[in-house]
Amino acid sequence: MVTAAQPLSAASATPAAWARHLGPNWYAAVMGTAVLGSAGVALPAHAAVPRVVLAACWVLSLIMLAALLAARSLHWARHRDQARAHLRDPAVAPFYGCLSMALLAVGGGALTAGRQVIGARTAVVLDAVLFTAGTAVGLAAAVAVPYLMAVRHRVEPAQAAPAWLLPLVAPMVSAALGPLLVPHVPPGQPRATLLLGSLALFGLSLFATLLMLPLVFGRLLSGPLPPALVPTLFLVLGPLGQSTTAVGKIADAAAAGVVPAPYARGLDVFAVLYGVPVMGFALLWLALAAAHVVRARRHGMGFAMTWWAFTFPVGTCVTGAMSLARHTGLVVYDGLAVGLYALLAAGWLAAASGTVRGLLSGALLAAPRTAPAAPR
Repeated sequence: MVTAAQPLSAASATPAAWARHLGPNWYAAVMGTAVLGSAGVALPAHAAVPRVVLAACWVLSLIMLAALLAARSLHWARHRDQARAHLRDPAVAPFYGCLSMALLAVGGGALTAGRQVIGARTAVVLDAVLFTAGTAVGLAAAVAVPYLMAVRHRVEPAQAAPAWLLPLVAPMVSAALGPLLVPHVPPGQPRATLLLGSLALFGLSLFATLLMLPLVFGRLLSGPLPPALVPTLFLVLGPLGQSTTAVGKIADAAAAGVVPAPYARGLDVFAVLYGVPVMGFALLWLALAAAHVVRARRHGMGFAMTWWAFTFPVGTCVTGAMSLARHTGLVVYDGLAVGLYALLAAGWLAAASGTVRGLLSGALLAAPRTAPAAPR
């Protein structure tokens, strides 16, 4: 069901009441804020965003994560019936993948944008904790959500939505961020295990995504999505950009002697042979998704939490483009990364401003109501 919100009344504006309709989709705001910092660190030197701004983005994402974890704990403690209803709802359950990606994004950001704030040692410890937790949650979601869809949700292929990708792409985020921890674990077996484990997570997520993408595209061909869901088309960019980032990061870590030379060289070649065509498809999908968004806006699409889809998936394409810039030496990828980062910043401003307005009015935490169907 597509929903919109009604403002909360003053009488119902207690912490417990506000937490009742706080779904797992809110973790997307943490992801989008964290990637604003980590993707900015990856930009070429001539286009670098001031480090203090990127560090502030990471600190904000850390605060948001802590607040959401507390609020979601209250949600499960006080409103277990609603929490179970979310798990039984095929439109909401896939967003449990966002919990994993929020943990991973903030953890990875600690080693990039947040290091200058909390120090290198604390950043490594924090990333290790959040990476472990995020990977465990991501693997659980990648199994549990498709299982629920098969045995409880009883969904039809015609109901396919881009959000179905969320639990499947979570392990790909682990694959992209695992290599950041490789230099900080003991050499030998531990480093090789973490590196090849990241490669295994890449494969797990890639093949699961390839199974799902035809359903998403087939749904799109059957007619436009409801206006509130149109921004979720940007979610398809997530596995594309994140997988390109992952193979590049894995190749970079392998080059440091973690695996024997033939494999390290093979991974370096694979990073280019895989990343170039996938990034090409990502740009094609970006154009298609943008066209649908423009059409939906003309038909009255207003703000919804789905606007956060304009952030994290685009951020993964920024880091993917910079990975290709390193491995190919082509400056065109530097320019592409800068352009995509500008799009990411614009998307974050739009999503953040809409979220703040919705929170101040109480509309975003109110009980949902049925929204209009898609215009033809």
